[in-house]
Amino acid sequence: MKDFSDTWLVVPCFNEGSVIQDVLSNARQTFPNIVAVNDGSADDSAERIHAAGAHLINHPVNLGQGAAIQTGIEYAREQPGAQYFVTFDADGQHQVKDVVTMIERLRTEPVDIIVGTRFAKGHQENSQVPWIKRLVLKTVVLLSPTTRRLGLSDAHNGLRVFNKRVADEMDIRMNGMSHASEIVNKISEKGWRVTEHPVDILYTEYSMSKGQSLINGVNILADGIVGRRLK
Repeated sequence: MKDFSDTWLVVPCFNEGSVIQDVLSNARQTFPNIVAVNDGSADDSAERIHAAGAHLINHPVNLGQGAAIQTGIEYAREQPGAQYFVTFDADGQHQVKDVVTMIERLRTEPVDIIVGTRFAKGHQENSQVPWIKRLVLKTVVLLSPTTRRLGLSDAHNGLRVFNKRVADEMDIRMNGMSHASEIVNKISEKGWRVTEHPVDILYTEYSMSKGQSLINGVNILADGIVGRRLK
């Protein structure tokens, strides 16, 4: 088994008590170092995170995904031996096998950050991606010259791996979904070497019910536009 003791998964969590323990337990079979940020959840997420054996940080109130990711990165980058970092969703959409491949690429290729994509050229698109989600995500790319210039096709994909340089320089200030656009802008501003990696997103009935609504799509689009204006 490969050694990933130098790798930390950062998992933002808001009201994911029904799935978070299974998600973390499965990930910990490969990645022993996980910090989950319980972002003001009203359910038993904190207890489930603790039961899974992950490091737990509690936000007393809900601050948003961007804030939770920043809190997790700040914790992880201070841990001895931490060299590689992963942003990983709490709802079971992201696949450990993709993280393994992305980390191996990060170790061997001249890049600082690898962003997952559902829309890579030459890679069959996941037919499970809801049409409204696909439309919104591709519209966000079209509206962002920075995203296009960097060659990114899926800027709001939450699965990212990056090295210590990126972790040390990461300072997310946009608390909501617009943090994804902010990260893209930081890649450009700070000169981080970036590439994409095709990933498989597992759309379950649970994740679809939580994050694939029309309102969610509109929020992503609106936050992306705001993030662009605040650059």
